[in-house]
Amino acid sequence: MSEIQIFGIRHHGPGSARSLRQALTTMQPDIVLVEGPPDGTDALSLIADPQMEPPVALLIYAPDRLQQAAFYPFAQFSPEWQAIQYALSEQTEVRFIDLPQMHQLALQVESTESEVEQPEPAEPDVEERRPKTDQAADQAGPDEAALIRCDPLRWLAQAAGYSDSERWWEQLIEQRQNSRDVFVAIAEAMTALRSEVEALGPGPDHSREAQREAYMRKLMRQAQKEGYEKIAVVCGAWHVPALQAPWPAVKHDNALLKGLPKLKVKATWVPWSYGRLSNRSGYGAGIASPGWYHHLWHHSDAIAARWLTQVAQLLREKEIDASSASVIEAVRLAEALAALRDRPLPGLDELNEATQAVLCFGERTPLRLIHQQLIVGERLGQVPAASPTVPLQQDLQRLQKRLRLKPEATQKQLTLDLRKETDLARSHLLHRLTLLDIDWGTPLDTSGQGTFKEGWQLQWEPEFAIALIDAARWGNTVEAAATARAVDYSSALENLPALTQLLDRVILSALGDAIAPLMTQLQAMAAVASDVVHLMAALPSLAKILRYSSVRQTESEVIQPVVDGLITRICIGLPAACASLDNDAAAAMDEHLMATHRAVKLLQLHEDDWFAVLHRLADRAGLLAGRCCRLLLDDGRISATEAANRLQFALSTAAEPAAAAAWLEGFLKGSGLLLLHDKTIWGVIDRWVTALSPHVFQLLLPLLRRTFSSFSASERRQMGERVRAGETTTPEETAFDCDRADAVLPLMSELLLS
Repeated sequence: MSEIQIFGIRHHGPGSARSLRQALTTMQPDIVLVEGPPDGTDALSLIADPQMEPPVALLIYAPDRLQQAAFYPFAQFSPEWQAIQYALSEQTEVRFIDLPQMHQLALQVESTESEVEQPEPAEPDVEERRPKTDQAADQAGPDEAALIRCDPLRWLAQAAGYSDSERWWEQLIEQRQNSRDVFVAIAEAMTALRSEVEALGPGPDHSREAQREAYMRKLMRQAQKEGYEKIAVVCGAWHVPALQAPWPAVKHDNALLKGLPKLKVKATWVPWSYGRLSNRSGYGAGIASPGWYHHLWHHSDAIAARWLTQVAQLLREKEIDASSASVIEAVRLAEALAALRDRPLPGLDELNEATQAVLCFGERTPLRLIHQQLIVGERLGQVPAASPTVPLQQDLQRLQKRLRLKPEATQKQLTLDLRKETDLARSHLLHRLTLLDIDWGTPLDTSGQGTFKEGWQLQWEPEFAIALIDAARWGNTVEAAATARAVDYSSALENLPALTQLLDRVILSALGDAIAPLMTQLQAMAAVASDVVHLMAALPSLAKILRYSSVRQTESEVIQPVVDGLITRICIGLPAACASLDNDAAAAMDEHLMATHRAVKLLQLHEDDWFAVLHRLADRAGLLAGRCCRLLLDDGRISATEAANRLQFALSTAAEPAAAAAWLEGFLKGSGLLLLHDKTIWGVIDRWVTALSPHVFQLLLPLLRRTFSSFSASERRQMGERVRAGETTTPEETAFDCDRADAVLPLMSELLLS
């Protein structure tokens, strides 16, 4: 008769892992069965590779449905990881025994499709289907029952005086050093707890859990039939009662597993991070403090002192005072808090409270840094080169090594000098990956550092492994895949702005083979485009390409004719496009007009044609007229006197107050320096505002506030100081000019005598 020992553990628990390793050493099993996907059993041998460095994750995915995938994360302190390592080191057979992902992913597909086709059925009444009992479960209402099913250990934690089941399990199990007998206690506790929870009636995941446990029993029976005498089973503590003898009949388990759908799946290893380990992922297990658990695994003595020493080192790196004396006091405080709470050792709660009180001087802000870098941690794992990968992933790894761009879980800012060959190649790689929807890098603003500078914020996410597998259908190298993806994407674009933006990304990526088909499509689309707004939206991207082509070492000859044609057609069609616009349409057109103006100034092409159009628009009323007048003034195309005259005319009593306010908004929007430095314009606006009736002023106040809110804080402050000082009109305006008055008298005489 085979000896079966079942070890109930907590996923990613250092105490469980330490106790499990000792129990396995004592038992010396013939085979180790681990809760995990049998689809990945063949990949277990790679764990013995010296290049394998946790945290890592076993990735099970469906090649034909890449959106269907599951990650099984492991850390060095994960009990399953330690069990597998023990088996490999002792040359003992090791297998995964959970319900295969080929079934679980297929069930997810069926569930998703059924939700789309049919409305979700009503939840049966919990009170009607649960048996009558006088136990604690009998007092749980529907809301309480759902909470208990989500976190069954909450009952045991509350009974022990804890409000948090995580902290209860940590104090009871994970901070233990070596305890082989703990698994007996876990089995007894879970047996009692499951009986209480099952009295509430089946939960929404009851059938899936029953299938998983039936499959585990199936593989345990198979191990017995194969003649293994000592069988060690490592599973989540919740499953222990279902795997203990006596088992249900074989017929019962086969009925649960009959007719399960299947999907073709593959398995590989991918790097994982402690940040991702702190989320619920894979089989639903996640821990809030992987960095703390890493500390518990590697240090079995002086836990509090070692931890607070790390905290002090981190604070010193951030130039926050943390003396050795403060560390000693914090250790004492943490131990005193643990004693007051009747706990054998200080836990993370006690250490955080001691850190805040002593090392952070009562402030909570430094605790965020400690949480991010120590409690969670920033460790990123590594997988062996022998792990199954697609050619695209192999090419990316080669490029990362050649360009010295190591994937890291932490955010890292990178400034590239495009004049250097290596930095330019790095820029091309990051832009190509964004075309493949792999956002390893996020562009940053590098204004003031020169046009040859480019900023990125890098952060590698484990989920990029799936994105790489998905992108592999476009090509075996990053360059080939990005080229094919861009060309395919362009064929679906139906408007000019989107196509020019894609062309910009392609040129930034230095994908020469994609430029020709995109330019052919761009020229054909531009030739028939009649919407001026689309033409204006397309110009900025092309202008940037044309202006900075030398910096990026790209050819611009093919783009020049397209840009010339766009600017010419914009100048011809813009006056008609700006006629009869309401407020919202005028505001939208204003954004396009400014973008086009910046593009023309950037290229220094067709400036005379462009400013001729602005002159025509400045003769009209409304927001766009004010904006065009300001652009003409800023470029020196009209004098300050002419601008003041236009302003005075737009704000005259003959003009509608709303139209006048819109003109003023366009004239002043974005900068108040003109208003501060030109006293004539200041006086015109002052007289117009003071002449408004209270009723009209209230109507225009939101528009005026929007105009002035676009000014910087310093500009608004200076304006307020001028108004408070009573500086409303200039001395020239208050003095009476006799010569100008005499010049008018002859004309007035003729008018009066005629």
